[in-house]
Amino acid sequence: MGWLITILITIVVMAISFYLISKLPIGVEIDSPEKALAAAVVFGILNAISQPLENLLNFTVIFSPVSLIINIIIFGLAAWLIDGFRLRNGIISAILGSIALTIVYSILRKILISTGLIALPKGAAILLPLFLSHTLG
Repeated sequence: MGWLITILITIVVMAISFYLISKLPIGVEIDSPEKALAAAVVFGILNAISQPLENLLNFTVIFSPVSLIINIIIFGLAAWLIDGFRLRNGIISAILGSIALTIVYSILRKILISTGLIALPKGAAILLPLFLSHTLG
């Protein structure tokens, strides 16, 4: 049951992150909080599906260009799949949006961890991932 609550909190934090980055001038447009929630769910599902490929191709621990590229692709796919989630400047918006999402999500998640609302995953105490390669893991 604890894992379900963790997933729900992760989705809500991701949705808030999506909505916040849509307010930045980087070309990411999300029509409503509901669309941000839908984007968070789709992004999480695509991220979970891509995890085995990323693990296969990932050779570094701290920074991986593979993680960044996969995140940009997932970000673009989520925008393509969700009506009301647009990338005004195409790939540039996907790149900037993916990076902004990583930063905003990481900050919000760190706040929740420091307040004790969510627990830090095992093994992550040493290093939080730079990119969202383990969003639901």
